[in-house]
Amino acid sequence: MSKKWLIVSGIVVRGHQVASRKSEHYPHGTIEMQMPFFRQLGLDLTPYYRATLNVSIRPNTFVMKNPQYTFRSVRWTSLHPPEHFSFSACHVVFQGTSHEGWVYYPHPETKARHFQDPFLIEILAPYIPNIQYGAHVELEINAAEVSVMHAL
Repeated sequence: MSKKWLIVSGIVVRGHQVASRKSEHYPHGTIEMQMPFFRQLGLDLTPYYRATLNVSIRPNTFVMKNPQYTFRSVRWTSLHPPEHFSFSACHVVFQGTSHEGWVYYPHPETKARHFQDPFLIEILAPYIPNIQYGAHVELEINAAEVSVMHAL
């Protein structure tokens, strides 16, 4: 069965910057710390850059309705309670080139440390040369797994 891709335009924005680097609370970026847990649960993210690409899709928001992977109660750190994470395959199209990736969704109800902007989709992707804050991208989202709706 082929996937129906929904194309969503967005702009790369700055995130909390804990996914990609050491911080006051974490000895490594959170993605690097979480990857072994996800691999053990069946999703190998080693080909992807150890950071999230934060894409504002304002005025749209999204809902993970039937993600390919959902991992519940992942205890990846002792600093806060376990979290739920969902993932849906996607593509990031930048400057005419498509890059395979994953919508990375730490469930807000279990994400204690950071407020998540409802207009922001976090993406795990390979390193994408020349991408920077303010860059326009298109996301190809699996419509069977993620719903996008106009919020404003």
